[in-house]
Amino acid sequence: MLWTFAITSLALFMTTLDNLVVTMALPTIQRDLHASISGLEWTVNAYTLTFAVLLLMGAALGDRYGRKRLFLIGMAIFTVGSAAAALAPSIGALIAARALQGVGGAIVTPLTLTLLTEAVPRERRGLALGAWGGISGLGVALGPLVGGAVVEGISWQWIFWLNVPLGLAVLPMGLARLRESRGPSLRLDLPGVALVTGGAFGLVWGLVRANSQGWTSPEIVASLAVGAALLAGFVAWEVRTREPMLPMRFFRNRAFAASNGASLLMFFGMFGSIFLLSQYLQNVQGYSPLAAGVRTLPWTGMPMIVAPIAGALTDRIGGKPLLVAGLALQAVALGWMAIVISPGEPYIDMVAPFALAGIGMGLFFAPVATIVMSSVRLVEAGQASGANNAIRELGGVFGVAVLASIFAHQGGYGSADLFTDGIVPALWVGAALVAVAVAAALFLPGRSGARAEVEAEAAVDPEPVAA
Repeated sequence: MLWTFAITSLALFMTTLDNLVVTMALPTIQRDLHASISGLEWTVNAYTLTFAVLLLMGAALGDRYGRKRLFLIGMAIFTVGSAAAALAPSIGALIAARALQGVGGAIVTPLTLTLLTEAVPRERRGLALGAWGGISGLGVALGPLVGGAVVEGISWQWIFWLNVPLGLAVLPMGLARLRESRGPSLRLDLPGVALVTGGAFGLVWGLVRANSQGWTSPEIVASLAVGAALLAGFVAWEVRTREPMLPMRFFRNRAFAASNGASLLMFFGMFGSIFLLSQYLQNVQGYSPLAAGVRTLPWTGMPMIVAPIAGALTDRIGGKPLLVAGLALQAVALGWMAIVISPGEPYIDMVAPFALAGIGMGLFFAPVATIVMSSVRLVEAGQASGANNAIRELGGVFGVAVLASIFAHQGGYGSADLFTDGIVPALWVGAALVAVAVAAALFLPGRSGARAEVEAEAAVDPEPVAA
């Protein structure tokens, strides 16, 4: 069990680190590669979009062909993508390499949770998933700090080179120590993958390019309409196909539906805000990449401390009160930032809302994983893990696209005042979205209710047979 935890934790750390490690490098990448705001958005979204839409496919491939085997393949792809990003000569090449990283991360991440869940007895699962959430929080915490330190000390290319030796270390350890397992023997849902990938790409393309092309331009209207239609088609296909990638019956379970709805909205509001705030600290406050990364630690460092504690508390009091409290703290923190932020605002005024947001994130990460995994049968853990990770990553993709669009419409990079004019309304939108996530979390059942729903579902639908 310890080897499984160590290997999956290192892999999870690498993939979560790359969600935010690039944020502190964005101003430097903008100058070095002459990137536009849309180019910077795609540098972030190329990773998170491919990561999000292929997560369910990664979980399904692991269930069918072996979780250990696919974990190792995904780690190899992620490592190669990291090297390609480090060698990228242009913004287009960097975006392509980030997409390749996302493919590898999409295979690896859901399998870390599935492999760990399978290796840990049920009575210790809350603690283990709390530690898993803490590792995820560590990746979030160190992303801006590592990115800032590496950009300032060496160059932005080295934020990607760092993944290469870590990946080369994980591969032989995983080969020697992980145990092979499979889930339900289902055929691959290729139409489902095509529909969700095309739908998400269409929506993000339209959102990213809307300000430059005009919201009513034929390109944007067609992109958004086709994206929405394809996502609706994905839902319709998953309902009618015999072996869906994402069984829509999962959403009949109130715990699964409410926790994933809250995840989507939380990542929508928070990660779009982080994308802009990391640039605010450098472009407006004038901090170096490292100094800006250090100054995000009251926010991003808190999950390292809070998430393991929240995981242990989840076993005692259930996840709902922790989830509601965590989301409420994050909504308050974003609103607080929107009120105090200004071109000449001293950093000390940001410390308290940063810390409040970090505590809220820590209270969210561990309980949501426990709630999602306990809302389905163990044999369906891979699909549930893939769904939860995909939904929250899509929330992050849409958050960066929408909040950056609001920023570009209301402000820009021309001056400190103009940057502030753009970021303030974007933060208010982020706060509102996380506040709606609180409302979604209030629909979660209590501990006994959640377990009863799973048992009732098992009585109605026979359990799939593992291969």
